[in-house]
Amino acid sequence: MTGHFELIDYIIFTCYAALILGVGLWVSRDKEGHQKNAEDYFLASKSLPWWAIGASLIAANISAEQFIGMSGSGFAVGLAIASYEWMAALTLIIVGKYFLPIFIEKGLYTIPEFVEKRYSTQLKTILAVFWIGLYVFVNLASVLYLGALALETIIGIPLIYGVLGLALFAAAYSLYGGLSAVAWTDVIQVVFLVLGGLVTTFLALDTVSNGNGMLEGFKTIYNTVPDRFAMILDESNPEYNNLPGIGVLVGGLWVANLYYWGFNQYIIQRTLAAKSLKESQKGILFAAFLKLIIPLIVVIPGIAAYVIVNDPEMLNNLGEIGMQNLPSAEQADKAYPWLLQLLPAGLKGLAFAALAAAVVSSLASMLNSTSTIFTMDIYKEYVNTKANDKITVRVGRISAAVALIIASIMAPLLGGMDQAFQFIQEYTGIVSPGILAVFFLGLFWKKATNRAAIIGALSSIPIALYFKVAPKGWSDHSFFVNVPWMDQMGYTALLTILVIVLVSLNQNRGKDDDKGITLKRDLFRTTPLFNIGSFAVLLVLAALYAIFWK
Repeated sequence: MTGHFELIDYIIFTCYAALILGVGLWVSRDKEGHQKNAEDYFLASKSLPWWAIGASLIAANISAEQFIGMSGSGFAVGLAIASYEWMAALTLIIVGKYFLPIFIEKGLYTIPEFVEKRYSTQLKTILAVFWIGLYVFVNLASVLYLGALALETIIGIPLIYGVLGLALFAAAYSLYGGLSAVAWTDVIQVVFLVLGGLVTTFLALDTVSNGNGMLEGFKTIYNTVPDRFAMILDESNPEYNNLPGIGVLVGGLWVANLYYWGFNQYIIQRTLAAKSLKESQKGILFAAFLKLIIPLIVVIPGIAAYVIVNDPEMLNNLGEIGMQNLPSAEQADKAYPWLLQLLPAGLKGLAFAALAAAVVSSLASMLNSTSTIFTMDIYKEYVNTKANDKITVRVGRISAAVALIIASIMAPLLGGMDQAFQFIQEYTGIVSPGILAVFFLGLFWKKATNRAAIIGALSSIPIALYFKVAPKGWSDHSFFVNVPWMDQMGYTALLTILVIVLVSLNQNRGKDDDKGITLKRDLFRTTPLFNIGSFAVLLVLAALYAIFWK
């Protein structure tokens, strides 16, 4: 697509960038007579309304990997990859009803802080260091790399300049303003994200239908490649190892989703910044509804691209532009950038702004959460226990800047790794089941002990590796098993829970742990609006899976 941007595209993108920076800096300003304190910087003064929370959750979640990676999966696999989004909608409702009331009642700033209150400072520190490492070396670095790769593919910006540009853009407003700047700009980012995504979807489907519109285009791709609309893959499908049939609905995807949406600092931090629990739950519900439409803007374009590329007549109608950077089975991730080059002037700039919005909003969210964990769980715990608000906010800004510099150095190094994002997701799945088990039992089982939690978390890694890696020469030995990584996460979580239960019962002889949480029935009572909305989400999900089962 290099060289196909026109003046109107650059104007639209520049206006988008100016709007985000302007709003971010305006929100970041210190109010007259009030200096930012820790609650202002890390939890947006606990003043976020539901619509800002919902929009910010989606903006933090959707990044280059969704636009580029999931469109590529739509091209290679089809609609089955949408389970990541649709199952997340159900997960959000569970988090809103059963996890959030406990977190907000305890007045948390960070997820590791919950570990300290429920288990011990020692375990909190172990997990805080782990999360800081994960955010800097995996999340921030991979989002920078994939975002810069998209810029290089679409408009020819060299990778290193793309990394620096995205890093500076995210830093320009998020380092100074904290969560307020991140959350309020996320509202604008989501508008660009959804509008730009819908424009690409409309144009892709309109192209498939030879100008007869979006609905006709959808009918065409459904009738042309019905196999690409199967939500549940059978074992004969080459992608079965990545999406193992019914295991997607009842297996390890629950581990990935509950870990990500329930115990991930840069996601859950928005909900902790709400005006109230009810406001937070409304925000979660809004995000669940947005999750239902995300596949429309990230997966359907990939399927449409597959139909166009494999129809010589359609491809021929696109002319010379259509033949550039063609996606293929081996290079499915080219599908979304390839579609963008087909857009007319003006709309191309809007779609590109949507992609940039997805990347920058995720970067800003991860930066803020990394600095929150470092400042509140490491610096205030071990370096300066008496740090005042002024020092705390300053340390938050400095730690975010350092994290961004390290991630920017790491990002280009991911270029030598084949399918970097898939690799990272798979290996993050080795540690997430253990962490989920520790949190789940900590929340809902009063007998879980600190020693059991540490033993469970540590034992979860060899358990995961048992299901994942058979020693050389032992691959056919009956003692070792190689299972799809999603199933591996499910089995690992269940076995880790068993380890924690057995160690806890042995240690306390069946008595409740001193730090066990007493749960009152009223704690989980939700409003009629939340209940009706949740039921509506469930009905839509049931209908989608019924229609596209196989």
